[in-house]
Amino acid sequence: MAADFIAPSILSADFAKLGEEVDNVLAAGADIVHFDVMDNHYVPNLTIGPLVCEALRKHGVTAPIDVHLMVKPVDRIIPDFAAAGATYITFHPEASEHVDRTLQLIRGEGCKAGLVFNPATSLSYLDYVLDKVDMILLMSVNPGFGGQSFIPSALDKLSEVREIIDDSGFDIRLEVDGGVKADNIAEIKAAGADTFVSGSGIFGKAKETDPHRYDSIIRQMREALASVDR
Repeated sequence: MAADFIAPSILSADFAKLGEEVDNVLAAGADIVHFDVMDNHYVPNLTIGPLVCEALRKHGVTAPIDVHLMVKPVDRIIPDFAAAGATYITFHPEASEHVDRTLQLIRGEGCKAGLVFNPATSLSYLDYVLDKVDMILLMSVNPGFGGQSFIPSALDKLSEVREIIDDSGFDIRLEVDGGVKADNIAEIKAAGADTFVSGSGIFGKAKETDPHRYDSIIRQMREALASVDR
């Protein structure tokens, strides 16, 4: 089983001091920096683009950067994020005219590729492309805004995808995003996830100026994850 990764979503960070926020949360023990990229077309919100990714790399961030594209169309922006330093690039299959081609484009740019499934999106998109997927991201909220509550039916979907991954024999990470907090992360892991995106669950817990303010919440998450034997 893959190691558990905690992936803070910078959508909930203080953008006025983003480099410092990312440094602090990684120093506290986070594994991956999660980017929520929204275009005000595919989802009703507008967030960040490749320049922010590039700026964090220039700032000195060396951790993997996980770029979740909530944009339509997707292909045009993929090379820009690859050049800016993305590690993973995930997208929604509904936003691509040719899912297989978009996955190949991401890998061709030197990044790891992934598919994102909204709460009501069918998993049938996986049927013919598992050999090109490095990550599957299940949304446990409807995408567009941070701070939403976890949708319980996502647990059943996680279990279903975990079985698909295990049966496939491929090395694919199973990520979950939406309403992930210290008090529910254990049951989310038990359902099959190994990569946990949390925005307000991490950044929203501490607004002070103490650079160690994220230590306790990430420690709580680690302890909860360690309690699950899977």
